[in-house]
Amino acid sequence: MTPIILADAPQAANAVAERIIAVLRDKPEAVLGLATGATMEPVYAALVAAYLSGRVSFSRTTTFNLDEYVGIPPDHPGSYRATMNRLLFDHVDIELSRTHVPDGMAANPEEAAEAYELQIRQAGCIDLQLLGIGRNGHIGFNEPGSTLQSRTRHVVLHSETLAANQDFFEDAEVPRSAITMGIATILTARSILVLATGNAKQSAVRQALAGGYHSDCPASALAGHTDVTWILDDAAAQSARVV
Repeated sequence: MTPIILADAPQAANAVAERIIAVLRDKPEAVLGLATGATMEPVYAALVAAYLSGRVSFSRTTTFNLDEYVGIPPDHPGSYRATMNRLLFDHVDIELSRTHVPDGMAANPEEAAEAYELQIRQAGCIDLQLLGIGRNGHIGFNEPGSTLQSRTRHVVLHSETLAANQDFFEDAEVPRSAITMGIATILTARSILVLATGNAKQSAVRQALAGGYHSDCPASALAGHTDVTWILDDAAAQSARVV
């Protein structure tokens, strides 16, 4: 998996946005798998700008987000539903009924996870799955130790993930569990697009691109997919440079 390496994070984010725009131009009814996190914010800003300039429409698109925290309502500013509405959905022509995020307030998170997995299957294959990578190599909230066979499920978050996400919760505590697509769920997508930026992602990127699956770096599972594109900025690529 030879990565595409660009000079800085804005260029990398724009390249990812252009890939998504190309998919929607070719297939307006495409099913997109979406991710959240600070890395993705400039991607969504670029997509909103492209929509406002008439370059892309989301009116026939269906989306599934990778994950959601358990125990916070969808209007909580730290929830991924609220985040996606604020960054993308509220600013483009997509119908909210076509946007899907796991139900973090379900009385039974395990049943909610199973229902979400079924929704993904009923929508057909995800055409393009967008991913970031955590500092510990997680994709979605598939933390180290996740299996290749994992499907959408309720998971407990690692302390490193809690620390990395604390900024999104100001003075509140980060929820300690989440519902996430599993590794096997992610790998059913037709195409996968991974964005990694910044020095903090160097180690995770190096492990993910080393070859073969290592459970201590869930992103290494992507080596088993036939259509994966990694887009990195120069800072994230320093330990994985292939030039």
